[in-house]
Amino acid sequence: MLSGRRLDLLDPSPLDVEIADIAHGLARVARWNGQTSGEHVFSVAQHSLLVEAIGGALPGGDGPAVRLELLLHDAPEYVIGDIISPLKAAIGDAYKSVERRLLGAIRRRFDLSAPTPLQARLIKRADRIAAHLEATRLAGFSEEEAGRYFGRPAALPEGVIAEIERLLVSRPTAEVQQRFLTRFEALASAHSAERV
Repeated sequence: MLSGRRLDLLDPSPLDVEIADIAHGLARVARWNGQTSGEHVFSVAQHSLLVEAIGGALPGGDGPAVRLELLLHDAPEYVIGDIISPLKAAIGDAYKSVERRLLGAIRRRFDLSAPTPLQARLIKRADRIAAHLEATRLAGFSEEEAGRYFGRPAALPEGVIAEIERLLVSRPTAEVQQRFLTRFEALASAHSAERV
């Protein structure tokens, strides 16, 4: 890692996980294998910010710990990249095992418990809504096609629509990296204060 940490993919230690490395990597990993419109790639960091905004607007999405889980749901991809779902399924348990171990180390590093089943469903729902929006707005899918793959997105509260629209624009890597870090720091600070 650029921080100087050496991360063992098969036995990751939370001591080797740095948020700066996560933000740097996720801001440079393209969603949709780079097949999106816009001057810049739409990165996993942007997707993570989008999922956090959507999930935070859904019932059960309040609280800094849940919001951190939403923001970090794809954090292992800073090391292993964003692999499309059909390929993940073909690779199977080997990929999922590495991903689970990395996510576990990331959670331990940032003092997060594994999400409850209800929180896990919230994260999955927000992720699918984000994927639908990205597919139709950035990756050239029709509404019908996106609906087949990701389901129809639920209506979101009016207050979050403007934020979602702002997040659905590809942006320069350095800007995205900083936005991700800033959001993480705000949530991590709130999470620490809540735990005291």
